[in-house]
Amino acid sequence: MKLLIIEDELSLQELMTKALKKEGYVVENATDCRTALDKLAGYSYDCVLLDINLPDGSGLDILRRIKSEDTRLNVIIISARDSIDDKVAGLELGADDYLAKPFHMAELTARIRSVARRSMNAGEMAWKAGNVCLEESTRRLTVDGRDVSLLKKEFDILKYFLMRPGHMVDKAVLAEAVWGDHADQSDDFQYVYAQMKNLRRKLSEAGADIEIKAVYGFGYKLIISED
Repeated sequence: MKLLIIEDELSLQELMTKALKKEGYVVENATDCRTALDKLAGYSYDCVLLDINLPDGSGLDILRRIKSEDTRLNVIIISARDSIDDKVAGLELGADDYLAKPFHMAELTARIRSVARRSMNAGEMAWKAGNVCLEESTRRLTVDGRDVSLLKKEFDILKYFLMRPGHMVDKAVLAEAVWGDHADQSDDFQYVYAQMKNLRRKLSEAGADIEIKAVYGFGYKLIISED
């Protein structure tokens, strides 16, 4: 499970990061709105831990942007503001939970697990485009109702693109999103090309209405056939 902590109090950010990594989570950090929005635009996360008071704006503006683009992304507001008005504002904007500072790390991890369980039980966690359906819980791909076998990284790549239809994705961004922060940052992206080649072949052979097109000099883009 990959988390993004948006928190400008560095001592708290460091404490949260260490505690959550110890629990087995992959954790990234941002200390301001600009950095947070850049990360959210480029990478995929399972849960965002969001402070309201940030040096260059309000965390509520980030929450609005998240929910306008991806309603499935879980958001837990973490803020020193514990008034009813702030809680109501955050929850009405779509936050999944609200945790007031100070808090114990054990409570934070419990809240994350609770939000993840609710998300999985809320309904069908699937991404659909054309005749393609990708199910999160079963890691199952179907094309026109027929099962198509995918390797783990092929599944992760397809999920990443289905969450961003029509968006241009740079190969370096894709590598970091799917292979993690420590993906090879050299100019040799053969491991990306190999997985992408196999995934595109499988989609084509299955008669999928979608295609992940290579755009020379830029990266890849998922398009849906209009036929």
